[in-house]
Amino acid sequence: MPQNSILISGRDILVNGKKTQIRSGAMHYFRIHPDYWRDRIVKLRQCGLNTLETYLCWNLHEPCEGCFDFTGWLDFVKYVRIAQEEGLMVILRPGGYICSEWDLGALPSWLLTKPGMHLRCMNEPFLKAQDAYYRRVLELIQPLQFTQGGPVIMMQIENEYGSYGNDHEYIAHCKGLFRDCGIEIPLFTSDGAGNHWLSAGTDPELLPTVNGRNHPAEMIRELDAFRSPTPPVIMELWNGTGLHWGVMRPEHKAEDVRRDIAEAMEHNINFNLYMFHGGTNFGYMGGANGGANPLENPYKPMLTSYDVDAPLNESGEPTGKYFAIQSEIAKHDPGFRPETPRAVMKKAYGKIRLTEFVTLEDSLNLISKARKAVHAEPMEYYGQNYGFILYRYHLEIPGNVRLHGLKDRALAMVNGETVAVLYRNDRNHSFPVPFPRCRLDILVENMGRINFGYRMDEEFKGIRRLTLDGQEQFHCEVCNLPMDNLEKLRFQPLATTKNVPSFYRGTFEAEELCDTFLRIPAGNKGILWINGFNLGRYWNIGPQKTLYVPAPLLKKGANEVIVFELHGLSENSLESVDTEDFGPRIPMMLP
Repeated sequence: MPQNSILISGRDILVNGKKTQIRSGAMHYFRIHPDYWRDRIVKLRQCGLNTLETYLCWNLHEPCEGCFDFTGWLDFVKYVRIAQEEGLMVILRPGGYICSEWDLGALPSWLLTKPGMHLRCMNEPFLKAQDAYYRRVLELIQPLQFTQGGPVIMMQIENEYGSYGNDHEYIAHCKGLFRDCGIEIPLFTSDGAGNHWLSAGTDPELLPTVNGRNHPAEMIRELDAFRSPTPPVIMELWNGTGLHWGVMRPEHKAEDVRRDIAEAMEHNINFNLYMFHGGTNFGYMGGANGGANPLENPYKPMLTSYDVDAPLNESGEPTGKYFAIQSEIAKHDPGFRPETPRAVMKKAYGKIRLTEFVTLEDSLNLISKARKAVHAEPMEYYGQNYGFILYRYHLEIPGNVRLHGLKDRALAMVNGETVAVLYRNDRNHSFPVPFPRCRLDILVENMGRINFGYRMDEEFKGIRRLTLDGQEQFHCEVCNLPMDNLEKLRFQPLATTKNVPSFYRGTFEAEELCDTFLRIPAGNKGILWINGFNLGRYWNIGPQKTLYVPAPLLKKGANEVIVFELHGLSENSLESVDTEDFGPRIPMMLP
């Protein structure tokens, strides 16, 4: 058997001719500060895993069509090479679609505006865009393959496709493109453990793998019933869960995970822990679930944190689950010598006074350029992917206003005063405006696009139209507010706050740079930035009460904090603490 060979033979995965059990952990470079990549990778190895798995993230790598970025935080090649330096194999799942509780499953939102677009099938506009993305990333991946001296042993085609559709020609097209671009290592698909998903999601020439929670041997029996012989691979062995706003944090107990690892080790099942380390949905990147019906299937946006109750928590600290996995692997693998992972220093920098202030209204001309529109369109039609969008109307007569196609949350302001808050899940998107000849502003927040299911192509953000007593109102002004650069804000000393969307600024001193957490301000809902970096959303409905700040985002001396609060603050301060806070937990009930 030649060196640098990876071969599927019956039920075995042979690495350089040796039967190998893949023990993998999922960690995504785009959810971890690059300065911490090696720290997290080392801790994965120290837990007893021999493989790192990561998705690639199309919407970050190609934020606008034809504009690619593989630098800095997005330098996945560097991330993969660090894993290789630490003696790990790597599994890559390049998408385009990844799900992962990420905005639109990492499909770029500019796809939605293309005429004739139908996602994830043999649709010409979609294939043209995705094929161009694939060619760029596969060019970078080709030398990373195990057969070329790199660490990448396997790659995924699409992701959980059997839960979305059954276009086998599309899966074959993706497979053919990978091979044409020089990918020679084994290719696989991953789907739910059952014939319904597997039969739709895979291909006779691809390695089928399964995803699921609890009882790995049962999942493999489902896989064997579908195709045998095939290596027993659980590509996503779930050991936690995604977290939604307004829902208490579930706990997948360490003992349940230990039993799963014991069963996988005893039956020589290849597994990938999803997630081993979740990290953070910094900025606006959290996705959402549901959305089909406000009552039966409501829209459920994800938290900023992607801690997901993983063995390595959001700030890189091992949990009881980590040590349960480590001890179980050591019990079954006499060659593994457990190591104690290094702690990451945390520090509470204390209370941070917010001393400056400016309203959104007073900042509009500085951070946005109003454009005239005959009728309202969602933000994607104006070239905007994330953030907020404001529609300004001048109404001549009073009446009942209704927003059509609202996604996701809107503040209605009449002459600068908030008169209504409307949410996507509300049954009624109407409110009265009793004043004639008034200015009506509708500020809409994109809270994350749905990342799973066939309704993703409906995830336009903003509104479709506005009516007054059933009469469509034409001619409005539109202000795009991605808020990706706040340097032009003109802050004033803070005397009294107003209950209108506003920016607040404060500073704190740091001499020793450590990880910290910002406790959410005493407001309702908004965004936090530190030193110009968008940490993400906060919302007082919980369960997330702190936002994680990696030490590399800080600097010695003064550090700037900016709060964008939609409803006004009751206290002009927030606090830096040394411990995360998600409130009380509820146990996950497993069979």
